[in-house]
Amino acid sequence: MISENDQLHDLIRATQLRLRKVSPFFAALSLFSKVEFITNVPIAATDGIKIYFHPLNFSKLKPSERDAIFLHELLHIALLHPSRKKNRDSLIFNIAADIVVNGMIAELKDFKLPKGAIRDMNLEDLSVEEIYEIIHSRTEFPKLEMIDLIKGVQDKDNLKEKDENKILNDIDVETYWKRAINNSLAMTSSKNQGNISNKLKRNLDQIVNPQLEWKTILWRYLVKTPSDFSGFDRRFLYRELYLEELSIETLEVFCCIDTSGSISQEILSKFISELKGILSSYPLIKCQLFYADSECYGPYDIDLHGELPMPKGGGGTDFAPFFKAIKDKGNYSLPISVYLTDGYGTFPEETSLETLWVITPGGIKSEDIPFGEVCRLI
Repeated sequence: MISENDQLHDLIRATQLRLRKVSPFFAALSLFSKVEFITNVPIAATDGIKIYFHPLNFSKLKPSERDAIFLHELLHIALLHPSRKKNRDSLIFNIAADIVVNGMIAELKDFKLPKGAIRDMNLEDLSVEEIYEIIHSRTEFPKLEMIDLIKGVQDKDNLKEKDENKILNDIDVETYWKRAINNSLAMTSSKNQGNISNKLKRNLDQIVNPQLEWKTILWRYLVKTPSDFSGFDRRFLYRELYLEELSIETLEVFCCIDTSGSISQEILSKFISELKGILSSYPLIKCQLFYADSECYGPYDIDLHGELPMPKGGGGTDFAPFFKAIKDKGNYSLPISVYLTDGYGTFPEETSLETLWVITPGGIKSEDIPFGEVCRLI
């Protein structure tokens, strides 16, 4: 006699079989999921370790709806949304995460998103962190029908399960799903991988090759070779800054803040905060600041303790004047520049200057920037 639990898991296996016809990659990825049926979720949820379904509410759905909800939760967990939430507002982050996964599901034929599923076609190409920042700045946001990213599911066997399985921490989960994604790609023939959309590719790459924080990338630019290090610089230990001592005394960085008309006061304030973060994190650097729209203003010599000059700008965006201003100076020892911008503007021809572009949430696509290294401000 087939038990109720077996019948419920048969529904999941049926979804996995249907996935093979639509997306071999998703079918392979689903094999790494862990599913449990419990009654204290509305329909479905995940805590980043397991996917939970309400036995009655899930079974009453049409097969196409069950498939979409299963894939919805699978993408949340595989893209590490529960652990990427960190200390962000839960409701807004859930909305951002739903926009990401629903956008990918909508591209698949024979899948029907549940009633009330949130879509925003203007945002769904972005990372969940970028979408969160954009939504967070709004005064109104969509109503979320169902909270499906949960910190922990409490049931009568919760404590016992923790003892038996030693619930994974965030690092274990990240490692597990990185391996699952890579194995699923390997299990899927190159021919069948053609049905992996650009949206999915970008999101998978964020897991397999996560972006470094831009300040970390900057430090990599600032150190020329491993021989430049000679132990920790004792001058900064009292500030709990364990910086490797460099054989050179100062490093010059040119930082440009986009002050064109497309940059809001909120984003401009964030740019200035990030600039102060450079000065605080890297006491060894000599930073020269520029403001730029279609013209370039500066340079201004700045330090951590001094007041920053008032921003100038408000016009169109042309990146060339900044690079020309640095070239005209002609006396820098290490050609390093940081440009904080939304990326929408006129680019110059490629320059030999080492350039790090720090792009705002919702800014230009990284692949559309013709030179330098790109990271997203999240």
